[in-house]
Amino acid sequence: MKKIIQITSGRGPAECNYVVTNVFRKFSEACRNKNIEMEVIEREIDSDFNQITNVLLEIEGENLNVFLGNWIGTILWIGKSPYRKFHQRKNWFIGFFEFEVPEQNHILSKEIIYQSMRSSGNGGQNVNKVNSAVRATHKPTGISVVSMDSRSQHQNKKIATTRLLLKLQEAENEKLKDLAQEKWSNQTSIERGNPLKIFKDNDFKLEV
Repeated sequence: MKKIIQITSGRGPAECNYVVTNVFRKFSEACRNKNIEMEVIEREIDSDFNQITNVLLEIEGENLNVFLGNWIGTILWIGKSPYRKFHQRKNWFIGFFEFEVPEQNHILSKEIIYQSMRSSGNGGQNVNKVNSAVRATHKPTGISVVSMDSRSQHQNKKIATTRLLLKLQEAENEKLKDLAQEKWSNQTSIERGNPLKIFKDNDFKLEV
């Protein structure tokens, strides 16, 4: 079973990005503990404090519906702002959402061309010396994506394939054409009540 997950600050203040970053860390730990595979599909970073504002993940494993039942919804962090010393607000909300995984049955492997290329940007000298990045192009439509997230070409190929399938599904399926709009709505309409999970203080201890 596969799922696409979004963790977003809902275009909230910098403190909400701080929460997204730490909840992403907590969720990653939970996935490892349950032997659930996780890949980062898309990640947006706040340029001011280098925190995650929005992240899309693909997860794969057993009993995902049960596992995600403890995550999907609004998440609250109770803590003092790490950026504004005298700020009085202590309740910071973020959103945790689920999407359908694009169907792959109608996409034939022979329709996708893979090209290796040199990575660029951050990642250390090793990334820049080898052709670890991968471009995936769908021949019939010309839609193309690039992954240079990993030092492993195999992992980049897997991530690029998922990104490409998402783009293809957005383009040809009316239901998932709304994915981008749904993402935008998620980022602007997080419910500020009845949080599913509550974390506290800088160590993000789960309140039970």
